[in-house]
Amino acid sequence: MSSTTYQTCLANLNSNSDNGATSSTNITTEALLECISNAFDTSHQNTNASIDTFFILYAASLVFFMQTGFAMICAGCVRINNVQNTLLKNSLDACGASLGFYTVGYAFAFGGYNSNSSYSSYLDNEGGATTTFIGKENFFLMGVENDSFWLFQFAFCATSATIIAGTLAERCQMTAYLAYSIMLAAFVYPVVVHSIWSPQGFLSAHNPNPLWGSGMVDFAGGSVVHLTGGMTALIATTILGPRAGRFYDLRGEVLEEPREFTGHSLALQCLGTFILWFGWYGFNAGSIISLTLDDNYLVVSHIAINTTLSAAAGCVMSLFLSTIVGVHFTGEVTFNLQYAMNGCLSGLVAITAGCSVVESWASIVIGLVSGALYLACSKLLVQWKIDDAVDAIPVHMLNGIWGSLSVGLFATPDLMNRVYETSAHVGWFYSWGRGSADATLLACQVVGILFVIGWVVCMMTPFFWLMHYCGFLRADSLEEIVGLDIVYHGGEFRKHRRGNFGSDERDIDEYLRKYERRKEKASCKSNDEMADSHGISVPANSIYQESLHGNSCHGRRTIAPNMIESLDTTSIAPIRENNSNDVANIVDFGRGDSNEERVAQST
Repeated sequence: MSSTTYQTCLANLNSNSDNGATSSTNITTEALLECISNAFDTSHQNTNASIDTFFILYAASLVFFMQTGFAMICAGCVRINNVQNTLLKNSLDACGASLGFYTVGYAFAFGGYNSNSSYSSYLDNEGGATTTFIGKENFFLMGVENDSFWLFQFAFCATSATIIAGTLAERCQMTAYLAYSIMLAAFVYPVVVHSIWSPQGFLSAHNPNPLWGSGMVDFAGGSVVHLTGGMTALIATTILGPRAGRFYDLRGEVLEEPREFTGHSLALQCLGTFILWFGWYGFNAGSIISLTLDDNYLVVSHIAINTTLSAAAGCVMSLFLSTIVGVHFTGEVTFNLQYAMNGCLSGLVAITAGCSVVESWASIVIGLVSGALYLACSKLLVQWKIDDAVDAIPVHMLNGIWGSLSVGLFATPDLMNRVYETSAHVGWFYSWGRGSADATLLACQVVGILFVIGWVVCMMTPFFWLMHYCGFLRADSLEEIVGLDIVYHGGEFRKHRRGNFGSDERDIDEYLRKYERRKEKASCKSNDEMADSHGISVPANSIYQESLHGNSCHGRRTIAPNMIESLDTTSIAPIRENNSNDVANIVDFGRGDSNEERVAQST
């Protein structure tokens, strides 16, 4: 039977007396009250710690559940013969991020600063933080007591890595996904986190000596997570190149109108959007970290409201603006579901950075602008022939930038004081209301954005270029046509109701036969090499196979000359005569060849 607090204190005081047999009547009331008060304080602290731990674990679960949303959107946006491959690559993103962030990522992001204390005290700058570029302790979580915080930060890291997956869909090799996930989670993303979120970071608003007395305000990761992931996606897809047949025809000539590759399931895309919206409440509200500290419960409620309003405003703006543009150019009134869904996600991304420091009306403005920016950027990427299969670049990169800038415009003095305990530098519009033109916070936001862009470009551009140069990045052109599910997972070809690359059934059957013949030829060659090399074999789909290896401006491996001669031109001629560009670019001659050279090679 457990004893009461009074009985426990009485026993402790008795045991601490000189002779150990002093009666309870000799114990002063003051000592007894002090013991009871200390016991209640300890119990209260343990209760708060338990509540905070449960809160952060629940928020981490919501954020990680967003992986399901990303997977559903990617699966819905790709064609039916790439669904299995896309889902597996989304899984590899989370797996690679977990391994990279556990081994060194967390240490680079938060390591070496009072790791045994709670995160609330971490943000209170206990221990005297000094500005550093990167963390230097707690590798493999050694010396870390509060593992729940690692789980929460890992979920954010996995989100940043998964942003890239949809952009590269239908044309990227399996190896590349796991490689870039580990690279991003282990080194690139942690440096951004350390600089902006760690009290030791030079951009952190929690630094004892923040940049220009303000530091960058990025409450839930508008730049840390979304700009990092979106910028990486832009670099990757630029080096990787567009999907075969998206902007170029069979001979590599530019199409008059880019071909739309319609995803096989709008239902999955819509489901994924709602899952992401649901998970975003953990993403934004969970970033408060401690629910029991001061009046944080009020801040959490305000964050949830701002998240909802910005998402709704982005959805409405994108939907109706696309309708107005459609009426202007076609004269028909159409409501595009995909634009509405991506507008919703754009609003969620844009409010992420400032969800805790802006008023509700400002969140609506931020959402409206984000919907318009998404639509404009999506159209611009098509004009620039940058192929983003899920529009992740305009959603995450551009609106990550806009969301961070909006903090420098709309951050209110009251909310800044409540969340960051200072209102010396607030949003520029509120500074004008104070009778000054103080744009310090806005300037810090600009510096932070430029730092994230510069760091990601310097790290990920050489990484993707090296993978492209070594042949580990781009899938084979013929493999793109038949579908990566067949190549990597042994699936069967399934015809989409809208066709595959716009080709007719005869073309698809011919491509499948060519793929099977090539695979059989590569397999026979591999067996011969195995016999000649005493049992050492090369996989049939290896990049070192002559029949699969070549060079092009986007790393698209070309079919060997002996295979070019075997192409059935009878199925190609009618397509060229009818000015149809529905056949994917199987043979990529590269941009370095002149028109005469391409004609000579084709004949």
